[in-house]
Amino acid sequence: MGLLDNQTSEDYYSGETGGYRYISLKDIVNNFTTAYVGDGKDINYVSRADVLFHAKRGIQEFSYDISRVEKIQEVEVSENLSISMPQDYVSLVKMVVVDGNGIERPLYETRLTSKPSESPLQDDNGDFVYDGNSEIVEGDSLTDERYKEFDRRRISGYYRDENYLINNDYDRLQHHYGQRYGLNPETSQRNGVYIIDEANGKFSFSSDLVGSIVNIHYVSDGLGTDAEMKVHKFAEEAIYMHIAYNILRSKAGAPEYRVRDYKKKRRAAMTTAKIRLSKWNKQELTQTLRGQSKRIK
Repeated sequence: MGLLDNQTSEDYYSGETGGYRYISLKDIVNNFTTAYVGDGKDINYVSRADVLFHAKRGIQEFSYDISRVEKIQEVEVSENLSISMPQDYVSLVKMVVVDGNGIERPLYETRLTSKPSESPLQDDNGDFVYDGNSEIVEGDSLTDERYKEFDRRRISGYYRDENYLINNDYDRLQHHYGQRYGLNPETSQRNGVYIIDEANGKFSFSSDLVGSIVNIHYVSDGLGTDAEMKVHKFAEEAIYMHIAYNILRSKAGAPEYRVRDYKKKRRAAMTTAKIRLSKWNKQELTQTLRGQSKRIK
């Protein structure tokens, strides 16, 4: 996944609206080599591969904290109630279901059940069943099957079946979750729930979400494609300081005082980048506080 040697920043972002805000990975490497590497400079020699490595690592770290960009994937929940995680998925921000008006409604990760990563078959004695290659034979998860049949209205406070109130099998759920008084917001909603299946890299959903449109808000590491390997110009100095510091600290014979100096410069540049990239808006804050002062009659 490399960049063309004859590619310029203008070519790199041609056709991308708003792309001028960013500097490409190729330009970062070229600019750093020109400004910080050579005779009479802080770094007398470093291979281009090392600069590229630390630049990619910097982009990855910045994507988590400084220049964090939230990506949104729109998917439809199929009959199997399972969706694979996005290819560049790192961390989940939130999961929402889209209603008929295009409004996002929050989904909650349920704590009432879990997604088994293994479901080995067992014989009558409870021992695992092995195939001809001495490997355990996997079966279908009974937990999944039972949860798919479970009516979530029994714990949402919405259920109105008289027979349910005297069903001893659900006394605990009815007492703790299904009463109208003291409802738990996690369960007293009709939007649906999901389960994160970390082992298999999937999201699983409750049966009432079949056919629904779900938006997955997540954070990527910024290394998905060439176009994503970029840094906002507000954080350009921070990425240079990040590269310089990591090269010097791993370089044999580098003066300790110089390593400490670049460590301080890196911290200061990252703080500046965070402030510049923060989405604090004076006008929006003023409008919000103005609304807080209204009396509710």
